[in-house]
Amino acid sequence: MGISKLLKTYVFRGFLAVIPLVLSLLTLQILYVFIDRRIMDLVEETLGFSFPGLGILLLLVFLFLLGLIVSNVIGRHLMNLLDRVSNSIPLVKTVYKIGKQLAATLSLSDNRAFSRAVLVEYLKPGMWTLGFVTGTLIDHKNGDEKLLKIYIPTPPNPTSGTMVVVCEGQVRDPGWSVEEAMQVILSGGIIGPSSIT
Repeated sequence: MGISKLLKTYVFRGFLAVIPLVLSLLTLQILYVFIDRRIMDLVEETLGFSFPGLGILLLLVFLFLLGLIVSNVIGRHLMNLLDRVSNSIPLVKTVYKIGKQLAATLSLSDNRAFSRAVLVEYLKPGMWTLGFVTGTLIDHKNGDEKLLKIYIPTPPNPTSGTMVVVCEGQVRDPGWSVEEAMQVILSGGIIGPSSIT
């Protein structure tokens, strides 16, 4: 490998390594500038005191209370009303729908309904796709054979997809966690494990 190609390779790898760090720092800066400092200024004007991190703390308390509200019956009715109102306004409808899909996607990565990630032959022999085991069935007509219910998500939006039922012997275990497999789905295969165990 020539020096020029070597330099390009390692500079590019260094660039890829710094992306998560830069994104993390930008997120922290946005949280501090746009949330923490503004809320701190508001609290200082109102109560006469503030301290660093107060804005983030108040935001977390607000999100906790909001989560508590939307988890009960009245909150669900309010969210359904908000859905109907948002769906009747053209531009808001599009943005709101994208936001809902993103929220649903993020919640999937922590969804314990997916017991494990598997590879399953799909559409034709030799073509493997990534799926998640959601449960099992017993086929009493075939000697109590164990079947797997597998949800196959559509990249990059795992909230849409299809469900197949296959014999347990028809799947391969890639050795990936549900979180690693979800990274592969969300990134369209760009991010994720580089080998199958």
